[in-house]
Amino acid sequence: MDEERVLIVMTSGTDTPRRCATPFFMATLAAAMDYEVDMFFTIDGAQLLVKGAADKVFPKEGGRAAGGYLQDALDAGVRFKACTASMELHGLKKEDLIDGVEMVGGASMWEMADAAKIVVSF
Repeated sequence: MDEERVLIVMTSGTDTPRRCATPFFMATLAAAMDYEVDMFFTIDGAQLLVKGAADKVFPKEGGRAAGGYLQDALDAGVRFKACTASMELHGLKKEDLIDGVEMVGGASMWEMADAAKIVVSF
């Protein structure tokens, strides 16, 4: 276990907008606290990685789009990992995604979880 590593598992997607800002906000906070942060996007979470999709998701009417929180996390150094099975589930290809996303298999989630001090799922 790495005492400085956090894993956030993101299962919520565009159909559940109220659940789409907090994971990015928490990832950004953890990175600001000098944790190494990985976000693993699985099930519907992969939808948020599609270019422009998070910019259309508003957790609060009239509030900031989830895309702003997503960008904050990227700017803070959070690493985004997309589950290949979830990509297939939604008919997505790597070229559909924002820059900087790494494609990984489901077993990678277990390896990241095993190495992390803290694992959180949204």
